[in-house]
Amino acid sequence: MSTRRNDSGFRTAAAPHPQRLLAIYLNDHLAGASSGVALIRRMARTHRGRASGPVLAELAGQIAADRESLREFLTALDVPAQWPRVVVGRLAEKTGRIKLNGRLVRRSPLSDVLELEVMRLGVEGKASLWRSLRTVAETDPRLDGAALDRLLDRARRQADVLEELRVRAARRAFAPDAAPGTGPGTAGAGTAVTHG
Repeated sequence: MSTRRNDSGFRTAAAPHPQRLLAIYLNDHLAGASSGVALIRRMARTHRGRASGPVLAELAGQIAADRESLREFLTALDVPAQWPRVVVGRLAEKTGRIKLNGRLVRRSPLSDVLELEVMRLGVEGKASLWRSLRTVAETDPRLDGAALDRLLDRARRQADVLEELRVRAARRAFAPDAAPGTGPGTAGAGTAVTHG
């Protein structure tokens, strides 16, 4: 590790190169994106045949496309994908399936709430990524600022849809008598995913 003296005479570690920091940051998000794609696809399969199935399937397609956009940005910035990080992210997603949801064998309504919360947080993180890259785009012509603006707008819409589904799932799990017929299994009439 290289060191340098600061004004007080103490040795400190040299600051990491910005490109190295960017590579770590983007690869962490790529790992998270891969986990998110796996989760939302599984959710869409679980809800196939229900009113929310098409909404989740559309979200799955968009979120997978967002991951491809991230890969394109890595290529544009000469950042190699670190596949071991991606594999670790996928393993974390699979491990996350083992949770206490109140049932040992059958799927619990709590599973819907927890998965939708995880996806909502993931989309919020993705929006932060697009904002960070938008800042980089101000001085780096390799990044398309307009494309990042579109991705950020789509992330906001995705978060809105996931929040609506999450609220319905919470109502179904925790107060089913208050609003019968709601939840991810019946969402659809008021929920739309817009293309972007």
